[in-house]
Formats: sequence, structure tokens, C-alpha cells
Amino acid sequence: MSLLISGIVSVILGIIGLSHWSNDFLIILKGGVPIMLILGGILAVYVGLDAMQDRMREEKQKQEERLDRTREEIEQVKAQAEQYREEIEKLKEQAKKNTP
Repeated sequence: MSLLISGIVSVILGIIGLSHWSNDFLIILKGGVPIMLILGGILAVYVGLDAMQDRMREEKQKQEERLDRTREEIEQVKAQAEQYREEIEKLKEQAKKNTP
């Protein structure tokens, strides 16, 4: 209950103070709004740059993963090509042995 009463008293005193010192309040508001806009803009730029860096890191990681997968596939193809070469050599040797 005391919290409610103190809240009502604060609102009434705030309205009375605002009506008596409205010019002073407007001066403070005129000086405070640009500062808040500047600080908010700086914060937005920082957050935007951080988000861009995160996206670039994620893209780089995805590219590295694709590169690793491609390298693995190349190694598999090389191993398979080597097996085919060995089979061709064996078939050539067998063909030489079978021909009189």
C-alpha cells in the first residue's frame, strides 16, 4: 500500500515540477536527445559490424568444410584411379602371357 501511495505522490510531484520547470526540461531534452541518438547510432554500427564479421566467419567455415570434402573426394578418386591403373597393368601382363 505504501508503494502505491509513494508512486502516486511521485507522479503528482513530477507533473508539478514539469509544469514549473518546463523550459529547463526542454533545454535538457534538446541537449540529451542528440547525445542519445549519437550513442544509439554508434551502438547500431558496432552491432552491425559484429554481425557482418559473424557472417563472414560462418561463410569462411562453410567454404573450408566444402574444401575439405572436395579434397577427400579427390583423394578417393586418386586411390580409385590407382586401382584402375594396377588392374590395367595386370590385364596387360595377362594379355602378354596369353598371346603366343
